[in-house]
Amino acid sequence: MDARLTWIRALHTAVWLFFNAVMAYLYYTVITDRVGIWAWIGLGLFGVECLVLLVYRMSCPLTLVARKYTDSTRSNFDIWLPEWLARYNKWIYGILLLTVIVGMLWRVVG
Repeated sequence: MDARLTWIRALHTAVWLFFNAVMAYLYYTVITDRVGIWAWIGLGLFGVECLVLLVYRMSCPLTLVARKYTDSTRSNFDIWLPEWLARYNKWIYGILLLTVIVGMLWRVVG
């Protein structure tokens, strides 16, 4: 495996883990009714991520860079995740994000 692809996979996985930590924090704030400025900043980070995905036609820019170093067609060629999770990542996290948004609005408005 090309060393550049290894570095891209490591970076992509680190970004994915970071967003998982943000998602866990957002759920924590909703469950404990502590929606504050940091929760809104976390939600804003997801907003930026969504904009990036829209600009790059629902593909991560790291995926586009990684394509230069492999002809693999597997869903997880650019990230260290199980293939099923890499394939359905946007659907899974889209649903999680939607539920956290609803929860945050419910806590703030209700």
